[in-house]
Amino acid sequence: MTDPIPHRVLLIDDDAVFSAVLARALSARGFTVDVANDGARALALVREHAPESAVLDLKLGSESGLALIPQLLAVSPDLHILLLTGYASIATAVEAIKRGAHDYLAKPVDADQVAQALLGSDGDSDDADSSPTLHTPALKRLEWEHIQRVLNECDGNISEAARRLGLHRRTLQRKLAKRPVRESGT
Repeated sequence: MTDPIPHRVLLIDDDAVFSAVLARALSARGFTVDVANDGARALALVREHAPESAVLDLKLGSESGLALIPQLLAVSPDLHILLLTGYASIATAVEAIKRGAHDYLAKPVDADQVAQALLGSDGDSDDADSSPTLHTPALKRLEWEHIQRVLNECDGNISEAARRLGLHRRTLQRKLAKRPVRESGT
């Protein structure tokens, strides 16, 4: 396999250790990597270096990665944005895509998954079903994601979400108090 075309990536994450490890791993795979730990630095680096892609964390300390997506695209409309999150839900994924993200991965991720998602955007394949990052989640995971989507549609109103889901309010609160169902490792 030949080396990939030099590809500049902006890694935006407030976790310094995660950023350093992922930046080193992506560099070893032929990417040129810049790192920003907040939105202001990310916007400055996009203006300065014009990266092809950005790997953006959903939570940047007190900032929201979702809110940063349109700002990044205003500076660089062709920027390919890959959103990473430890709080995966269908609602979050839909909102990220609506705001302009091109791809979405749930943490934990490894550098190969990130590289594949970044390089997949450069390929000639138009077959959306061939995406390597998608897989069929467990039934409990689908339930969690559906609850999150309905809750998002209700702007966080638990009573309204419970009515739409056909659940008692307290039942919904108990489900929300549990951590999201983790995917089994493959």
